Amino acid sequence: MEILITAIKFALAIALIACPILLVNKLFKQNLKYPFSTYLLFIAVLTFVLVIVIAWWSDYSSQLLLSNYGYDLEALNDLERFKNVEIENLDRVKELDKSRMGIGWPLKALIFYPFYFPYLLIVYVANHFYKNIKQTN
Repeated sequence: MEILITAIKFALAIALIACPILLVNKLFKQNLKYPFSTYLLFIAVLTFVLVIVIAWWSDYSSQLLLSNYGYDLEALNDLERFKNVEIENLDRVKELDKSRMGIGWPLKALIFYPFYFPYLLIVYVANHFYKNIKQTN
């Protein structure tokens, strides 16, 4: 179960990195009048949705793993929550439970996106310079 969850997280992270590169290449091939504005509009919406999905999946996968280990998410106290957890999984369950505490996934997505947004600009500028160098040769 953990391998599948990690694989999905990895695939979503790859998509977050590859999406801007693929879109900027596609837009440069179409010779649009305003390629930067078009790129920025489409990629900002697409990657924001992807960041929200990643933040949600991170929270949901923790809940999924906890329930898989026997943790009762609906219980009112710690004794009831950990009642069905096996002894060898107790440390992992406590670690997962602690990681769920704090701010929620929507706020994590909103906090992460301003740090990610400059990557979109770097991809556009790097692709623009690469196309110019390739045309001069």
